[in-house]
Amino acid sequence: MANFADLHPPLSDHEALVAADRCYFCHDAPCMEACPTTIDIPLFIRQIATHTPEAAARTILTQNILGGMCARVCPVETLCEEACVRMSAEEQPVEIGRLQRFATDRLMAAGPQPFERAASTGKRIAVIGAGPAGLSCAHRLAMYGHEVTVYDARSKPGGLNEFGIASYKAVDGFAAREVEWLLGIGGITLELGKALGKDLSLDALTEEYDAVFLGLGLTDTNKLGIPGEELEGVVDAVDWIADLRQAEDLSTVPVGNDVVVIGGGMTAIDAAVQAKLLGAESVTLAYRRRREDMPASRFEQDLAASKGICLLFNATPAEIRGEGAVAEIEFTRTGTDARFTLTADQVMKAIGQKLGAALGLETDGRKIAVDGTGRTSREGVWAGGDCASGGEDLTVTAVAEGRDAAEDIHAKLMGEG
Repeated sequence: MANFADLHPPLSDHEALVAADRCYFCHDAPCMEACPTTIDIPLFIRQIATHTPEAAARTILTQNILGGMCARVCPVETLCEEACVRMSAEEQPVEIGRLQRFATDRLMAAGPQPFERAASTGKRIAVIGAGPAGLSCAHRLAMYGHEVTVYDARSKPGGLNEFGIASYKAVDGFAAREVEWLLGIGGITLELGKALGKDLSLDALTEEYDAVFLGLGLTDTNKLGIPGEELEGVVDAVDWIADLRQAEDLSTVPVGNDVVVIGGGMTAIDAAVQAKLLGAESVTLAYRRRREDMPASRFEQDLAASKGICLLFNATPAEIRGEGAVAEIEFTRTGTDARFTLTADQVMKAIGQKLGAALGLETDGRKIAVDGTGRTSREGVWAGGDCASGGEDLTVTAVAEGRDAAEDIHAKLMGEG
């Protein structure tokens, strides 16, 4: 469907050279400091400028093995590009994200990945979750010569990259292609359809494997806690997006005529925009705080507005009403007694997620507590990504945490830490 075309089309060779030429190649590059995976951004852009994009891709992938997806979905406008020194002169930043995509796409199209597996160490690690954190961890461990088994509850690997990213950000099955390319290093076995707490136990895994990494994400959606939440037409945005991402025929995806999305993060924006692209006549995104408090970046907010979505601030949902199915939703003005009602035949909840199961590990109240290397309160168990305390719930942060945990696991297993 044309509505779901690539949000940021790839650069041509000429466009990439022009974009690379705008980089100052700063010695103390603030863009690099702003990248959660600390990619050497000036170096890879210089490599593009000198007509060696494959070398640029290796520079990227050494730090971020999912650099192709991150180039597509990272909120660069609040990370590396926001830190670009050209911004201080009120110029447009260097297009770091699109340059990263240019390099990584070129390398992936050229053939197998450039990383080789070390000699076998005889060590075995279980990774729970085939999302960005788990895949990043598994790849780094396999590269060091360990045998890795990745378990995931779903029927496909990829985690949020496969099931939770807006379709217009990762077109043409890129998430699946990137996973297949990543697994080309060898030494990684996928076990799909196996969930921790149902098919697997942490006790058994720690007995069987030399180490365990948890990258299982957040699986339960928070509740609104208001009357009418059980009505037909009230759905979890993450589940709706997953159904959309896996649909072969987009016309089969249920979308209302008057859609109200509750939330202010990236998931809320993705759900609202895609509902509009699917044909909803009216889409309202309601957030309980001010615009400047909204977790989604200004770029994402403007994207939603450009698609005809009404952004409603300081609106707290109070009640969903209807006879069996949702017909309207009532709000209060945050901090006041003022009330107003919107017509709605579909309400999407995008108000955050939480850990799905108690694993007997220390938590921070919402996520698994970890130290700076991803170690949990249990010996031999590490965690990273959305399920672990620490950084923002971003693909790039999950990749960094999976990579860093793998480094610590390797050091521990080899007697170095």
